[in-house]
Amino acid sequence: MSDKHTTVTKQETLAALRSPGELYVVMSVATKLPFVCCDEETFDDKVFLYYRMEDAKERAQELLNQKYPAAVAKVEEKQLLAFYTSLYTMGINCLSVNYGTDTQIEIQLADLVKRKTPEELPEGKKVIENSALHLTAIYFMQEARRQEAPQMTEKLKELQEELLAHYNKGTFLIGIGEDGKAPILQQKDGTIYQPVFTDILEFQKFLRGKKLRSLVIPAEKIPEILAPNVSGVVVNPLGVNVQLKIARKKKPETDA
Repeated sequence: MSDKHTTVTKQETLAALRSPGELYVVMSVATKLPFVCCDEETFDDKVFLYYRMEDAKERAQELLNQKYPAAVAKVEEKQLLAFYTSLYTMGINCLSVNYGTDTQIEIQLADLVKRKTPEELPEGKKVIENSALHLTAIYFMQEARRQEAPQMTEKLKELQEELLAHYNKGTFLIGIGEDGKAPILQQKDGTIYQPVFTDILEFQKFLRGKKLRSLVIPAEKIPEILAPNVSGVVVNPLGVNVQLKIARKKKPETDA
């Protein structure tokens, strides 16, 4: 990194982020998503972006030294808009650009990419997103994977309680096959979980090569549609992959 002190303006950075040439993001190995950090002063939930791979790798190594498994991914130019927009579904509101270098600057995501509010959407169109749940799940899994041996720390307990509170208020996407059944996923220990998705992007990750239609369902109704022998749901199995034990609701017995 250069020792020369350089300052960059917000407008210069916004222009550079729209056409960066090369852009790298620090990824969490635990979630397969950008690594997220909560700013201690502003409480912004931010991701780390760099124009140089070397700088991104240095930040990833710093996180690894703190026992956060991290890696670096390149954002291709054709993926830029989709990448920035996807951050909204994760509850991200800030971009930490070139953190730790002489050109570091923080940019609000809303200044770079505008999104329609629910009120601006066409009548009858509802976007399924659970950004608060998704964000909490990211923090939960980042912390959980720091543990050398599985243990529930006080911080993890707090995050788990917050996660469950968001889940219980949520509305999710589930996949339904041509046979009318939802897919199930068997874990290494033999337990079975039914996948649910916080948003369409996570559903599309799972959809590749599968013939599934999506169904919108609130959390309170999920116990009614769980398959037999299912231990609960797994949220975004190709992302945060958080397992929640949810009891299947038994149908009331009727007299013969």
